[in-house]
Amino acid sequence: MANNQGDYIWWPWNKVVSVTLVLIFSSLRSKVSGLKCYCVQHCPNNELEGICVAREGGRCFSAVEEVEADDGQLEAERTYGCLPPDERGFIQCKGNLVPHLVPKSIECCDETDMCNKALNPKYTVRLPTQSPGEFSTFDDSIHQIALLISVTVCFIFLIVFVLVAYIRCKKREERRQNYIASEQCNVFIGKGETINDMIDQSLSSGSGSGLPILVQRTIAKQIEMIKSIGKGRYGEVWKAKWRGENVAVKVFFTTEEASWIRETEIYQTVLLRHENILGFIAADIRGTGSWTQLLLITDYHDLGSLHDYLKLHTLEVPDMLRLTYSMSSGLSHLHTEVFGKQGKPAIAHRDIKSKNILVKKDRTCAIADFGLAVRYDSKLNEIDIAANTRVGTKRYMAPEVLDETINTSHFDSYKMADMYSFGLVLWEIARCCVKNGVVDEYELPYKDCVPTDPSFEDMKKVVCFDNIRPLISVRWNSCEVLRTICKVMQECWHSNPSVRLTSLRVKKTLSKLISSQDLKIV
Repeated sequence: MANNQGDYIWWPWNKVVSVTLVLIFSSLRSKVSGLKCYCVQHCPNNELEGICVAREGGRCFSAVEEVEADDGQLEAERTYGCLPPDERGFIQCKGNLVPHLVPKSIECCDETDMCNKALNPKYTVRLPTQSPGEFSTFDDSIHQIALLISVTVCFIFLIVFVLVAYIRCKKREERRQNYIASEQCNVFIGKGETINDMIDQSLSSGSGSGLPILVQRTIAKQIEMIKSIGKGRYGEVWKAKWRGENVAVKVFFTTEEASWIRETEIYQTVLLRHENILGFIAADIRGTGSWTQLLLITDYHDLGSLHDYLKLHTLEVPDMLRLTYSMSSGLSHLHTEVFGKQGKPAIAHRDIKSKNILVKKDRTCAIADFGLAVRYDSKLNEIDIAANTRVGTKRYMAPEVLDETINTSHFDSYKMADMYSFGLVLWEIARCCVKNGVVDEYELPYKDCVPTDPSFEDMKKVVCFDNIRPLISVRWNSCEVLRTICKVMQECWHSNPSVRLTSLRVKKTLSKLISSQDLKIV
């Protein structure tokens, strides 16, 4: 029993051990003698299909790849065989080999003989856009784009370099020109000379008013603005410094370039310079690419305009005569034509008012603001004038200007319009004259008849239809000087232009009045 039981227990284990030893021996024999693999197109002796024996350490493989058929179409082809034991072979067994370049997949095994016959590797289908030719085209496109970008960048750098070089050259040329102009200016001006000395030298050549053109073209860079002293419809006036002296700089708005050009032309008229006309120094332009200033540089007068002066000061009779006579003297010089080789044309101001007349330190007047002035060439019988006849300050416009009946083809019509405005300014001055301790408050003409900023229709109704003129003060009749001034102003603002006094006639009348009073004014 015991023996039978022992035999029962021993024999099953004996069989298991025997089978295991057989398998191990078989495996060792396989490793030593070589693994047998199923082969197709990779068989020894060029056989199409059969069995190959892998070298020691080799494997069996199954692969699938794309091949081109006879009709040009792509199709999958499967192959089987033995894989050598080198490193490259083992790497191939790890999966697809760069599917977009070599569409091939491989699987390997070494468990048993013919194990690769059951392998079924998969591969990635190549897309049309992934063909080698198209990738070559794509690479060429990248190269072309890179080349284009490189050329563009180089071109931009070249432009920037040329631009910078041009700007530097331009600045050097400007500095050179400024240096030359400065040297020539210094030679012309000389040390210690005043602005008036410079202008006197320029006038000696008969060139007209103001500094030489060469100096005018460089003066803007030497001007030092100090403070704004007034604003008008065409720009702003500044007090400034040039060569240690005070000057007035009228800065025109860029929209008023025509006015700047016009006033510059009038100021540069030959023989225009007169002690009772604002002294012109220069005209220049300065600025950068973002802004531009049109400058008109003239003499500076601390007392300001006649309008501002009369609001703050009362006048004695000599003061009144000094202002009125100097004003008539300046207007007479403006209206008078000077004949000769270096002649002067007749000029009409067209905007005479107390704000356009400046008061000098000696309490005489200087007429300013020639942006609307017109010139008359008697040789050609031509009037240099803008097309619009409704210009100037509405409060001071003559009746024929307001109702547009002025004869624009006759130059004397413009001079007579000036005389109407001149009469209103005489009235403003007379109101501020003290006589017997009595003086009238300063006010603008027609203050009680029209609004602060009257329209053409307002002024036309008062001046043309109602024929109203500023009120004459009763107290003026008690003074011979005021009585004469009153008569002159009334003749100046007459409705009929042809009967108005001329500027020369007014100047002579005031001169006689001064002589009769034994006053040393002239």
